[in-house]
Amino acid sequence: MSIEIKDIHFSYGKIKALEGVSLDLSQGAVGLLGPNGAGKSTLIRILLGFLSPDKGGGRVLGYDIKDEQPKIRRYVGYMPEDDCFIPGLDAVSFTSYLGELSGMPRQEAMKRAHEVLYYVGLEESRYRKLETYSSGMKQRLKLAQAIVHDPKLIFLDEPTTGLDPNGRREILELIMDISSKKDIQVLISSHILPDIELTCSYVVILNKGKLAAQGDISELKEIRDLYEMKVKGEAGGFLRRLKDMKCKVEETEEGIFKVYWPPDQDRQEIFRIAAEEKIQIRHFVKSETSLEDLFAEVVGVD
Repeated sequence: MSIEIKDIHFSYGKIKALEGVSLDLSQGAVGLLGPNGAGKSTLIRILLGFLSPDKGGGRVLGYDIKDEQPKIRRYVGYMPEDDCFIPGLDAVSFTSYLGELSGMPRQEAMKRAHEVLYYVGLEESRYRKLETYSSGMKQRLKLAQAIVHDPKLIFLDEPTTGLDPNGRREILELIMDISSKKDIQVLISSHILPDIELTCSYVVILNKGKLAAQGDISELKEIRDLYEMKVKGEAGGFLRRLKDMKCKVEETEEGIFKVYWPPDQDRQEIFRIAAEEKIQIRHFVKSETSLEDLFAEVVGVD
C-alpha cells in the first residue's frame, strides 16, 4: 500500500489536531477534504515526515513515518500551497536544485528539470527569473519541482489556488494526466470540491481532527438518496418529523427543500407524514448527490 497509517494522534499543545486517524490508500488519485482546522495540513506533514505523531504509526511507500523520513522524501513529491521560491533563480536552476536536494546527481537533475518544465508548459520561460512569473506560472513551477525526481507519490496542497478558470483547467488536466499515465499516485488537498470530483475517484474527509468519511466517491454519494421537493402549508411539524427519522433537510433560497433520505427507509413515509401534517407536496424529484452535498452532510455545514 502507498499510504498506511493507524490510530494517528497529534496535538499542538492543548489543541488536538488529529485524533485516531487510520487510512489504507493504494493506487489512484485521492482527494483530501475538510473544513479549515480539520487537520489536513498536519496529516500531510506527518506523511512527509516533517512531524512525528504523538501516538500511532504507519508507512508511506513501505517506509516508516517515524524512522525512515529521509527515504520517504526521496520518493515523494510535494507541491505546497504557499510559494517556496528562491529569489534570483530562474526556473531551470530552481527545479534542478530541488532535484539535487531529493538525491539526484547534478547532471540528471538538470536534464529532468528541462523535461518537467516542458511538460508543464514552461519551456519558453524556463530561463526567466522566478519573481517575474505570474500566479499561474508559479503554480506550474511548483508542480514541476514536485515531479522532477520521478516520485512514486505526490502531495498537492491547494494546487489551483489563485488561478483564473483557464489556468485552473490546465493544472487539473496535468494532474489527471500524471495520475492516469505517469504511474504516480496523487493525493490532493483542496477546498474546491469540483476539482476533487473531477480528478479523484476516492476521497478522505476529515472533520475536527477525526476521520469523518472515506471511500469511492460514487459509493459515498449513494449512502443516502437526495430528493428535492416543494411543499404548501405550514412545514414546521413536517420537517421536524423528517429530522426525527435521521433525515438531513436543507432549504434553498428558491424555497426548495433538499432531503437526504436513508436508503433503508421507505420513501413513501415522506408522503404519509405530509398527509398527517396536512402538507401538500407540490414538487418531488430525486436529485443526483454531488460531492458538495456529501461534504455538507458529513461535516455538518450548509
